[in-house]
Amino acid sequence: MTGSILLPIDLGHPESSDKALSEAVDMARAKGALLHVLTVIPDFGTALVGSYFPKDFSRRALEETTSALKTYVSEKVPEDVPVEVHVRHGTIYREIVAAAKALGVDLVVLASHRPEMKDYFLGPNAAKVVRHARQSVLVVR
Repeated sequence: MTGSILLPIDLGHPESSDKALSEAVDMARAKGALLHVLTVIPDFGTALVGSYFPKDFSRRALEETTSALKTYVSEKVPEDVPVEVHVRHGTIYREIVAAAKALGVDLVVLASHRPEMKDYFLGPNAAKVVRHARQSVLVVR
């Protein structure tokens, strides 16, 4: 049974996110599942790099990303599909796996972003989510 689905999306790649969204919405409707839409703000990598940004950069980035995600969801997810939005900050694949666990989802639906190599490889984050997630993972190309 699929009671909830996690859809991690990259707001910078709407063409591939839209394909995954369509699949996730269809599955949520068919199963009567709650759809969790997640985006991750990548880490700076090191404190040294982070020191070059304004002090309130993280807070503003979180607020702006949350607003953009809510707009995306309101425009793209039909009203008959129950949905919650989530924004996390950190290493992309780690945050996806952690969110899947914390939210107790049954399925992760994600896009693979390497269209020029789509017949050969998954993107690095998709491959890591597939390897590390305890839930079933559907990769949409």
